[in-house]
Formats: sequence, structure tokens, C-alpha cells
Amino acid sequence: MSDEPRQLRFDDGKDPQALRTIGEVAAALGIKQHVLRYWEQQFPALRPLKRSGGRRYYRTEDVELLSTIDRLVNREGYTLKGARQLLDQGKEGAAVGEGQEHRRAPQFSAATGDVLPQLQAIRARLSSALS
Repeated sequence: MSDEPRQLRFDDGKDPQALRTIGEVAAALGIKQHVLRYWEQQFPALRPLKRSGGRRYYRTEDVELLSTIDRLVNREGYTLKGARQLLDQGKEGAAVGEGQEHRRAPQFSAATGDVLPQLQAIRARLSSALS
């Protein structure tokens, strides 16, 4: 997993600072348009310009934020809630992955450590009941 920001390429001849449609951004990120619209609801900082007819236009900073959300959720394994909290804390920079793994992994491993022996005992009882 790389912590480096993904370089989005728009091969349309537009200026790099140009406004982008939802279709252009979705294609560049490899994410469906309905996911981007859902993320707009989940991340208050993500507010593309909306013109008549509801057509969305993403600014450069919107595209960068979407790229960061994509990295956090789809490559680093954060939930939307976790990614939103991380962004709210202002830790969305290039070093997001550093020092964050210890915050997520122990919660899972601690719960697994307590439950695993119980699950193994239940499995053994079920196995003996079915034999």
C-alpha cells in the first residue's frame, strides 16, 4: 500500500485547473458516479459546484479530496466514518497511513483474541453434535 497520492490523469486537453464533470472524475478515479454522489453526502467538505439542472462541476481541490477519500477507503481500509473523522482532524496528508495502523488494528485483534476461543469451542460442540 503506497501512501503517495495518486496522480489523476485527464487526457482531454483541458487546463489542469479546469472544472471537471462527475463523469470525468469518476473515470479518472475508477469509481462509479453514484459512489461520488454518495460521498458528497458523507463528507461535508466535498461540495462541487452545481449548475442549472443539477450538473456537478468539481474544482481541483474537490478532485484532490476525492482522491484522498478513495485512498483512505479503498486502499487503506478505512470505513467512511473513519475516513471522515481523519479528514476532520486534518490528518489527510501524505502521512495518513503512518501511525494510524496501530489505532485500527488493535481494536480488531483485541476483539478477535477474546472471541476466537469461544468460537472454537462452539465449533467443536457443533461438530460433535453433527457426528
